[in-house]
Amino acid sequence: MAVTWCVNVSAAPLVGELDVRMGSGGMPCFTVFQKDEHRFGAPEFRSISVNEVSAGGKALMWAMTIPPERPFLVTFRLCIPYAGRLPVLPKTTALPLQPGKLYEALIDIKPPMLTSAPRAYRARFCLSGKAGGAGQFRTLHGGAVDGKGRAGCAG
Repeated sequence: MAVTWCVNVSAAPLVGELDVRMGSGGMPCFTVFQKDEHRFGAPEFRSISVNEVSAGGKALMWAMTIPPERPFLVTFRLCIPYAGRLPVLPKTTALPLQPGKLYEALIDIKPPMLTSAPRAYRARFCLSGKAGGAGQFRTLHGGAVDGKGRAGCAG
């Protein structure tokens, strides 16, 4: 199940659209859109973070970094799973995602050669469904402060 994207329109320039998909076990996974890969090439992955976003600020839910000596490209076909599955990569313990809460995923990349290419990729999303169970993901458009009152983000 593919999910549409969103980028906060007030975000810093050169932030690309991040695709949030349903991964294995009902958890999200993250990647670039195929149109961006075709236009700018596959970016070199540096790190990913997922934060819960609320009116009070952001709280880290999970993060993973790639050591410089182990570079790899993020392609449309490669979807980075929430909580990561490679024990050799530095990462934090993943906290459970809950329905009705707003999350922001951010992938930092190695600076691209094209000046018009994104410097990072971002999406805001939420879960709908039961806590801890398989659910659906919704992405939010615009500058939503929290997920309350948004379709798929009731909570």
